[in-house]
Amino acid sequence: MNNADFFEALALFEKEKGIPVEYMIEKIQAAIIVAVKRNYSGNEDMLVNIDAATNTFEVFLRKEVVEEMPNQAEFDNSKSEPKLVSDRFMLLSSARKLDPTVGVGEKVNIPLDTKDFGRIAAQTAKHVIRQGIREVERSQVMKEFQSRHQELVGAKVERVDPKTGAATLTIGKAEAVLPKAEQVGDEILTEGSMIKVYIVDVKETEKGPKATISRTHPGLVKRLFESEVPEIFDGIVEIKAVSREAGSRTKLAVFSSDTDVDAVGACIGQKGARVNQIVEELGGEKIDIVEYSEEPEKFIAAALSPADVIAVELEPDGSHACRVTVPDGQLSLAIGNKGQNARLAARLTGWKIDIRPESGFYGE
Repeated sequence: MNNADFFEALALFEKEKGIPVEYMIEKIQAAIIVAVKRNYSGNEDMLVNIDAATNTFEVFLRKEVVEEMPNQAEFDNSKSEPKLVSDRFMLLSSARKLDPTVGVGEKVNIPLDTKDFGRIAAQTAKHVIRQGIREVERSQVMKEFQSRHQELVGAKVERVDPKTGAATLTIGKAEAVLPKAEQVGDEILTEGSMIKVYIVDVKETEKGPKATISRTHPGLVKRLFESEVPEIFDGIVEIKAVSREAGSRTKLAVFSSDTDVDAVGACIGQKGARVNQIVEELGGEKIDIVEYSEEPEKFIAAALSPADVIAVELEPDGSHACRVTVPDGQLSLAIGNKGQNARLAARLTGWKIDIRPESGFYGE
C-alpha cells in the first residue's frame, strides 16, 4: 500500500465509522512507537511523521553518531536491561552516507520500512490500533444513545432470534437489543423493517455502552403523540399522565393552556387522523384520551371513560381513595375486561378507585 492508498483508506474509515482521521493518525503513531521500541531493543528515539494533508508517512529511527562503537558488555552493565549497541549508535563513516553534514555526538535519522518491524511488531501495531478504534466506537455509541435518552427513535430490524424472539436493532450507528418482553403484544418483527422504539435508559458496562429500549413503555406513547400533535410540540397542549398495558389499551390525560384549544380534540385529530396513526403504529392498541383536571372528582370520572360516572366521593382521611358510582348497566364497562379499565384509571389518576353500581347491587 502506497501513501496515497493509506490515507484514502483512513478517509474511507472515517466516513464509514465516523472516526476522525486525526485520531486514527494519533493511534497509529503510538502503535509504531511501540513496534519500533520492541524491534530495536527498546530504542525510543524515533521520529514519526504522518501528515494527511501532504500524504506523508515517514518513520525514522534516530541513532547517536560515534567514532567507534561502545563495548557491548560495558553498555549492558550501565543499563537495567540489555540494549544492542547497534540499535542505538552508528559509526560516523556509516552515518555520513545518510547525512554528509552529521558530526560525532549528533543524531542521524534512519528511514524505516514498516515491513521491517517483523511479525511481532506488526501484531503489536494492529492491537494498539484496534484498541483505539474500539475506544472511539464505544465513545460514539455512548454519545449516540445519551443524546436520545428517553426519546423516540427510528430503528431498523437487523435480525430476530428465532428462539427468544429478541430483535437486534440498528439505531443510527449503534446497535441495541429489543427483548421479546418489550415488544408490543403479538407483533411480528421482520428483518429489514423500520420500527419506532423508546430509549428507557443508557448505561456504560464492561462490554460497552448498553441502551435499554422498549415498545411497551408509556413514554413511547407520549413521544408518539408529541410527534403527531403540533399543539403538544408547541406547548399549548400538555400530556399530564399516561397509563398503559402495551398491546391492549392506553389511557392518556391531556390539558390545554389555551381555552380556545380542545386538548382531547387536538390529540384525536380531524376524523381521528392523528390518534389512528398512533394506533396503527402500536398494532391496533386502543387509546382513551381524557381531559385532565386539578379537581380529583372530575379527573377520576373522566379517567373511567368510556363509562358514565354518576358520582365520585373522596375518602376524607386523605388516603387518595374514592368511591365511584356508575349506572347499573355500565358497571362492567367501568370495570373493564378483567378489571383493565378501572386498573388503568387508577394508575392514570394515582387514586384507589372503588366502583359501585347505582342500585348498590352487583347482581348484573
